[in-house]
Amino acid sequence: MEVEELVGLVGAKRAAVLAGRVSDAAAAFGAERFGEARRVLKAIVEEVPAAATPRELYGLTLYRLGRYRDAAAELERFRVLAGDSTEQHPVLADCYRALRRFKVVDELWDELREASPSASLVTEGRIVVAGSLADRGRLADAVRLLERGWRPPKRPADHHLRRAYALGDLYERAGDLPRARATFGWIVGHDRELADSADRLVALGS
Repeated sequence: MEVEELVGLVGAKRAAVLAGRVSDAAAAFGAERFGEARRVLKAIVEEVPAAATPRELYGLTLYRLGRYRDAAAELERFRVLAGDSTEQHPVLADCYRALRRFKVVDELWDELREASPSASLVTEGRIVVAGSLADRGRLADAVRLLERGWRPPKRPADHHLRRAYALGDLYERAGDLPRARATFGWIVGHDRELADSADRLVALGS
């Protein structure tokens, strides 16, 4: 993280120490040592509650640990500290989806669509909202949301493949096996290692 974010809060000397600890926590997070990252970040956010970067990473760590209520609380604090940032709206929405607070999921989706920060971020939000619609028994609405404006690109990025995977899953759940088979086939044609796409294609009788 940038040391400058902390200098005004704790001074230059302490800021350098804390920035190093945040970097250590980020490395632990990247290595999926989430318990270690949580311990480091908890101490930092308690010491410097007004710092956005460690708060963001702390929220993401709690999310990866499945502590959705706590993660939502931290990511809500992050977005205020970051000036109403929508950067973590997909993760925040997924926390509320896990908590079955679907009205908040829809509100976050509206905010994300309006801000439209990037194609990949909006796609992640779309996937979460579609999943929440399916959770509510609204499979047809979930499919329509993911199909809207969807055209498989010739050179898909990761977010295109993730959207296709979510769509293929919904097709299968809705009983539309030909479309599910075609969608997973397209994914496997571009990335055989994406989740269990290859296995699902085989199971669908490709």
